[in-house]
Amino acid sequence: AFALLIDMPELGTLDQAQVASLAGLAPVARQSGQWIGRAFIRGGRANVRRALYMPALVAIRFNPDLKAKYDPLKAAGKASKLAITAVMRKLIIIANALLRDGRIWEPTRT
Repeated sequence: AFALLIDMPELGTLDQAQVASLAGLAPVARQSGQWIGRAFIRGGRANVRRALYMPALVAIRFNPDLKAKYDPLKAAGKASKLAITAVMRKLIIIANALLRDGRIWEPTRT
């Protein structure tokens, strides 16, 4: 949490696409004419990506909401790193929304 606040003081003031792009977690398409390559992440703040990696792994194991994001991607045949990156993006978007709204995170009630 401290790493996010220090490395991204803009949290809470941007929309979700801007936050994901600033963190370097937004997919960038590779296209030229009719050729279409795979999308990848690049740019952004590497320190933020490093700070989100381990929390994403823990969230995949212990947070049912974020596990529900990871499992369908893996079931669809996506690479583990791609699915982990999707969870990292979700974490930064959630952090931005919580700071913007001035509230704390509460798990989904089932």
